[in-house]
Amino acid sequence: MAHLHHFGAGWISPVLAYAMACVGSALGLRCTVRALAAEGRSRRNWLLTATAAIGSGIWTMHFIAMLGFGVAGSAIRYDVPLTVLSLVVAMAVVGAGVLTVGYGRSRARSLLLGGLGTGIGVGAMHYLGMAALRLNGSVGYDPTLVALSLAIAVAAATAALWAALEVRGTAGAVIASLVMGIAVSSMHYTGMAAVRITLAPAREALDGVTAMDFVFPLAVVLGSFLFLASAFVALSPTARPARGAAVGVGSSRTPEAAVGRATAKP
Repeated sequence: MAHLHHFGAGWISPVLAYAMACVGSALGLRCTVRALAAEGRSRRNWLLTATAAIGSGIWTMHFIAMLGFGVAGSAIRYDVPLTVLSLVVAMAVVGAGVLTVGYGRSRARSLLLGGLGTGIGVGAMHYLGMAALRLNGSVGYDPTLVALSLAIAVAAATAALWAALEVRGTAGAVIASLVMGIAVSSMHYTGMAAVRITLAPAREALDGVTAMDFVFPLAVVLGSFLFLASAFVALSPTARPARGAAVGVGSSRTPEAAVGRATAKP
């Protein structure tokens, strides 16, 4: 079995990967909170932004961490279509989970279904990304550690959706994002601990591209999107429901009548 290096780039790759997971989680949580306070098209747009934030944050975390991955005795390349597919899967399944919470009528059922679906999607993204690896040998997995990584992914996704519903205030959101970053990183490195690689003699050049040719530039683009979107959300005004403040919902009384009654009082 080949010797694997998970921190070949030093501590910069896991630290930067963790930061991306935290930023994606923080942005996704804030967008989900905004969505729950909105209606109609505005709610849909906030939920789609949350989907893009969480999905791209998880994907970016995975592949930045993979920049430190190496196999003694073999070069590593990435299959471009499978790598892009892993990003699409992350977005699609995270989106299904976020929309389930955003539009679900039963909070408990929405959390369970959304967390399960999103967690499985995170796992699918991770192992699709691993399937994109091209090296001189074969890749296998320890089933116990694979199951543990999926359990962590489901727990992390459920916790993130719960935090979006329950956590209020800046301090709570920061703490929730840091915890989510730890959970996502734990899922990744648990999945990587499950990897078993058996080398084979190199008979021809490897297909695919290097991480620096494709994965790193795409990760930079998605990371820039996360930071710019975070700034936009932080600077945008918080949506407040306008109903029920001065005029009762469903009431036939007009604002002018309310003002008239107020001025008529002694």
